[in-house]
Amino acid sequence: MSKAQATRSDILRRAMELIYKQGFQSTSIDDILATTQVTKGAFYYHFKNKEEMGIALIEEAMHTEIWPDIQNSLSTSPNFRDNIYKMMDKLLFKHPFMTVEHGCPAVNLIQEMAPLNEAFRVALKKSLNKWERAIEAEIMRGQETGQLGLSHDAKQIALHIITLYHGVRNMGKLFGKPYYVSFLREFRQYLDSLN
Repeated sequence: MSKAQATRSDILRRAMELIYKQGFQSTSIDDILATTQVTKGAFYYHFKNKEEMGIALIEEAMHTEIWPDIQNSLSTSPNFRDNIYKMMDKLLFKHPFMTVEHGCPAVNLIQEMAPLNEAFRVALKKSLNKWERAIEAEIMRGQETGQLGLSHDAKQIALHIITLYHGVRNMGKLFGKPYYVSFLREFRQYLDSLN
């Protein structure tokens, strides 16, 4: 990695940490720079403005931070239900970056920025669509192996699972980890009820 790439990566990593805890609108470029050894000139070399940095945060930093847990859970065992459950469990309990108190950075940005900024909406939707397609492929694999009837709409189930994740992440901010535990118990029952 070149020095310029390392600088860009450091800016995005530090920005993600701050924005995750404070929100995008509440985090200034100066706040981000205060956590790095990067000058304002170097910031503007990499990003023309805060919005461009925010889009890069979604497309690069968040993707690198969250996607491996999704990808490493799906298609790892023959049982599609176990894989989807494992993905949810990893995202809620075992992810090294995300906390119960602050939820999920993608969910937070969807709530904060999607209604206000078209570029954010497009980038977040692209990221969400990738996740939806991965879950849908896992469900279709379950259908192809006879674990799930073909009458089920894999896309709708995938969207339902993502919606559940968004909801539990937000409710966890209020009710803490015990909410995740009860959610996962019900989520397992939901997966097992699909036949």
